[in-house]
Amino acid sequence: MALPPLPQTMRQLLQPSLTSPTLILTTAPIPTSGPDEALIRISACSPCKDELIWALNPASPAASGKEAVPCLDFAGTVVSAPAGSEFAAGDHVFGAIDPSRAGAAREFAVVKTGELARLPGRMGWDEAAATPLSALTAWQAVFVQGGLEVGGLKGRVDDEEGARERNRGKRVLVTGAAGGVGSWAVQFAALAGARVVGVCGAGKEGIVRELGAGEVVDYTRTSVEEWVAEDKGSEVDLVVDCVGGKALEGAWRAVKDGGSIVSVYCEPETVRPAGLEKVLSKSLFFILETSGAQLGEIAKLLEAGKARPLVDSVWPLDEFEKAFERLDSGRARGKVVIKIRD
Repeated sequence: MALPPLPQTMRQLLQPSLTSPTLILTTAPIPTSGPDEALIRISACSPCKDELIWALNPASPAASGKEAVPCLDFAGTVVSAPAGSEFAAGDHVFGAIDPSRAGAAREFAVVKTGELARLPGRMGWDEAAATPLSALTAWQAVFVQGGLEVGGLKGRVDDEEGARERNRGKRVLVTGAAGGVGSWAVQFAALAGARVVGVCGAGKEGIVRELGAGEVVDYTRTSVEEWVAEDKGSEVDLVVDCVGGKALEGAWRAVKDGGSIVSVYCEPETVRPAGLEKVLSKSLFFILETSGAQLGEIAKLLEAGKARPLVDSVWPLDEFEKAFERLDSGRARGKVVIKIRD
């Protein structure tokens, strides 16, 4: 597939410093790819909540002195790839860039080939850009860290009824169930056979049920503590926490002795209720590892129509400030996407 010639420069978003809360739209040279990297012409990208302040945490990979370009999620077209790579110029791909490197809010980005997966045929650029980081984080929270058996997923060639049966015996509570990561966690856990409880705000209950939750808790009406106090049998085996704060504190009341809490937001022990004596098999905060292989597994579910991303809104690059305002408002239902080109 012949691609148009590369320009000399490109537009990109940039933090003036890694600790700046604002962004500027500027011009930069086209980046050069290394031996294990591909150059991607970006069609769409997606920011993460609070990513402009990640570098304030010295332990964060984002504090590495990288070029401060935001948006780790992307979808686009391969311009060039290393010899022997499974990717070639013209391939439509999507992926998530490791937070230690410059992001994809630019017209061209350099990406490790191990972070790439081919775009499912039924997906457009915007949906694809809304997928990788959230879906990978949820995949790792539910299966790698949370202990559900991936073999139980509907739509997998290696679907094992035994794995689904074991997953059916587990109950999973997801906080932030209508958000970027939470919406994927609900889908993956439900597809794998688990019984899912989604915690979300008012007006989002229908979406969360559509994604696969058998029960929904509207935290604006009923706290998680109140919900579990009403019926001790409502305790869960696994909590996938996507928001921290009071929701995670309440989740401590909801998880069984011997159960697990996996948070993508903060260390669960920091919000353990005072005096609560409960022994868990796992209490973990983790940061995802980007993986093209896992994203390829997710792509199979997308191709089969078994899962889908939630796209809240799409903004042109020139309106990036509105995109970040929407993201930070807390009202987004799913991912906010920035369109780089049609």
